[in-house]
Parts: sequence; structure tokens; C-alpha cells
Amino acid sequence: MLKIWGRLSSVNVQKVMLAVRELALPHTLIPAGGPYGVVDTPAFATLNPNRMVPVIDDGGFVLWESNAIVRYLASRYGEGSLWPEDACLRADADRWMDWQATTWQPAMLPAFLGLVRTPEDRRDAAAVQASMRRANACALILDQALRDREFIVGRHLTMGDVALAAAAHRWLALPAERPETPALSAWYRRIMMRPATQGVLTLPLQ
Repeated sequence: MLKIWGRLSSVNVQKVMLAVRELALPHTLIPAGGPYGVVDTPAFATLNPNRMVPVIDDGGFVLWESNAIVRYLASRYGEGSLWPEDACLRADADRWMDWQATTWQPAMLPAFLGLVRTPEDRRDAAAVQASMRRANACALILDQALRDREFIVGRHLTMGDVALAAAAHRWLALPAERPETPALSAWYRRIMMRPATQGVLTLPLQ
């Protein structure tokens, strides 16, 4: 059975869990990271020397890095669904996964740390505002891309939506001003109606 180390409050673990649940894969989630510890143990370091979650063990194949895990699961178990058969659609989904990891998530990270994990009297307001400006600009790019699509590469949910949904959930929950993003918001509502999101994207930000 697939083993997953992580905690559901982690945006990167949420991506993996969304993929696992969309693919209906039997699995065991082993609490790790944050308040659960585990990542600092020698045993965990043999799984991931970076001592970070998520990590999976799929029949002896150990893998870390959330987007790599989502791609692996999609390619192995979700051909024709999360893993598009068409090479162009697959590359498009892949591109949006990289954009989420290298552009949108880093843009909103200072705002998340400041607004969610830092007491109000210790926040760097300027850093939070700058972060939200960058994150909001990214959200507008995604909104534009979704204006004529049900999902990020067309009519069907793919691995690209999995990565983007976890980031969008975080962005929409931040207690800060955001621009109007009707297409993004409609897409997010479609994501949230899927059974796979229940218990994964319904937690408060931590």
C-alpha cells in the first residue's frame, strides 16, 4: 500500500493528497512535519535527506518533492485523467505545475508567513503587502488563463489543477485584499465540489 508522510496543513502535502484521492489510491498517511515531528529522526532522513514532507513509498519506491510525486502518481495510475494522453495537453499541465511551484507559491509565501504564522505585533507589514501584490498579480494571470476553460488545460481536471488548487486555496484564505478573479473563483468552486477535496482543502490555514 502507498505510504505518505506529511501533514494536511502543508500546501505541498495537500497536492499529493488531492492526487491520491482523485486517483482513489489505497494509502496510509503517516503524520509527519510541524507538530508531529518525525522529520528530524535518522529514519526519516534515509527517506528524504532534506527532512521535509511530503515523502511517499510506493512498493519500495521512495520519492520526495511534491510536484514530482504528483507527476509520478498521475503517470503511473492516472493516464487519461490526471495525466493527459495528448502530449501538448500534458506539457501544458506540466507548465502550470512548475509555475505554481516557482512563481505563485514563492510570491505568496512571505504574506502567508506574516499573516498566518507571525503574531500581529511582529509582522513586517511592508513585506506582507509586497508579497500580496506579487501573489495577486499571479492570480490575475491564472484568472486570464481560465476564462475560456473549465480546468487549466481544458474540459478535464489534470495534474496541473491539482497543484494550482492547493495554492489557490491558500491564496483565497489569506486575510488580505485580493482583486476580482471571476474565472479563477468559478474554477475553484468546481474543484471544491469534487469529493477528493473534502477533508483536504477544508482545513484552516496553519
